[in-house]
Amino acid sequence: MENFTFDTMEYVRPDYAHMKNVWEEATKDIQNAKEYADVKAAMKRVEEENSHLITMNSICSIRNTLNTTDEFYEKELEYNQTTYPTVMETEIEYERAVLESAFAQDVEKEYGKEILLNYQQDLDSFNPALVPFMQKEAELTTRYQKLMATAQIPFRGETYNLYGIQKFFENPDRSVRREAFAAYSDFYHGNEEELEDIFAQLVALRNEMGKALGDENFIPLGYKQQGRRDYGQKEVEAFRKQVLEEIVPLCEKLYRAQAKRIGVDEIKAFDEKFVFPDGNAEPAGDDDYMIGQARRMYHDLSPETAQFIDFMIDHKLMDLKNKPNKASTGYMTFLPDYMAPYVFSCFNHTIFDMQVLSHELGHAFAGYQAMRHQPIAAYYGVSTDIAEIHSMSMEQFAYPYAEQFFGKDADKYRFAHLQEAITFVPFGVAVDEFQHIMYANPELTPKERTYEWHKLEEKYMPWRKYEDDEFMERGGYWYHKLHIFLYPFYYINYTLTTIGAMEFKKRYEENREETWKDYLNLCNAGGSLSYLELLKVAHLSVPFEEGSVKNAISYAKEILLKAIGEA
Repeated sequence: MENFTFDTMEYVRPDYAHMKNVWEEATKDIQNAKEYADVKAAMKRVEEENSHLITMNSICSIRNTLNTTDEFYEKELEYNQTTYPTVMETEIEYERAVLESAFAQDVEKEYGKEILLNYQQDLDSFNPALVPFMQKEAELTTRYQKLMATAQIPFRGETYNLYGIQKFFENPDRSVRREAFAAYSDFYHGNEEELEDIFAQLVALRNEMGKALGDENFIPLGYKQQGRRDYGQKEVEAFRKQVLEEIVPLCEKLYRAQAKRIGVDEIKAFDEKFVFPDGNAEPAGDDDYMIGQARRMYHDLSPETAQFIDFMIDHKLMDLKNKPNKASTGYMTFLPDYMAPYVFSCFNHTIFDMQVLSHELGHAFAGYQAMRHQPIAAYYGVSTDIAEIHSMSMEQFAYPYAEQFFGKDADKYRFAHLQEAITFVPFGVAVDEFQHIMYANPELTPKERTYEWHKLEEKYMPWRKYEDDEFMERGGYWYHKLHIFLYPFYYINYTLTTIGAMEFKKRYEENREETWKDYLNLCNAGGSLSYLELLKVAHLSVPFEEGSVKNAISYAKEILLKAIGEA
């Protein structure tokens, strides 16, 4: 399939009954196999049919997020989300057959142990009793996403969505920033009861899912869903402790310097995005200009990225412009029938646009490479704690090209982006700790949940101050983070991988060619190895080990402290 564009792709409702038959027939063939060739043929047949199923699901999901008010794709999404869980047991039985096959060692010899470990984790994460919970979970998360996507925030005579209003957080006029943040806060406050209801139901049903697997709550299942095998809660807790000790004090220095720089006594929440007194860096052109500069950048970066960006643009595999009713999110997903990634986001004419062009396209590049280097679709994707290294490192590799995107404001972009990469980490670990508290303490009332966030802000973000905003003061800020609702226990990955990205940044400065080679090898490896093994492929340190955070951020810390005159 070479001559295609996303807008011409045909969507056909996935045939789950057919897929169920494919899994059942493959299961029998594997159980009755006389030689490894029989097993391999059955697995190949499943992969081809499942790739088509995934592709149709992706097309449906993408078109739903492109326009959340499109009734056809809204109904198709609901159908897919409620029907797929009903055939999952058949898929699990197929995976069990592979694991129990007399030729399992041959599978491992050809494809590596990860496929068998993934299958075992699937078995450990599934119970037929989970199906109604999964269907209800999909219903609730869709409800949340639609609420966010259809937000209409009145501000100074105009109406904005959640992405559009945020551009005013960078306005040089403090009164504009204050008023825009208040409008943003009012949206969540106005929907507080519905958000409380959605999350309360999610906590309850996810904990029931965990109990159905014999656990006390959802947390162990949440870790399994993230593909974590090499580490657990203790390691994550140790990492959060390093962040508290090493990064929080640095952030306090950065925000004190920012307050002085922009001429305020104390940084308020609505000031955090306003980094320079004469205004933040702004893109040097419109949306099409930015995409054109991205093409130039990726052509210069490497032959591999040049081929990749041409593929993405020529096949219209990106939708980045902000439009009414688009979902308030950003993501990369796979279209395996086309051997193609797809990138979705909403530009808002701030430095965020450059982050999209490097972060989400970093994900897409890794997927593009894995699809061309790995023998099976199971390895196209990668565990989320590795995947964010692909994206966050690409953001750092883009720094030398900032002039193309921001002209005279290039240095502003580099400083603001690097500061945000570091100051984000305490927020990221707070989100993670918040989720642990939520699922471990389901008896908390909605207001008590919100107060737990307030306490975490005091712990990890002591600089965070609100002004005349009772809702935010008592902890309402957490409602805006969609990962808490949609992707439980995902968010810590952004912080773990920041450490990997900062290591790559340091090494890229020291030896660009060797570092790019390590990065490319990491992308090419896809999900064929475990988390710790992939870190070794990239020659990256383990973020849980004592001193790893301090060492990883040392170069970025040096740059930032020098910039604010505290080196």
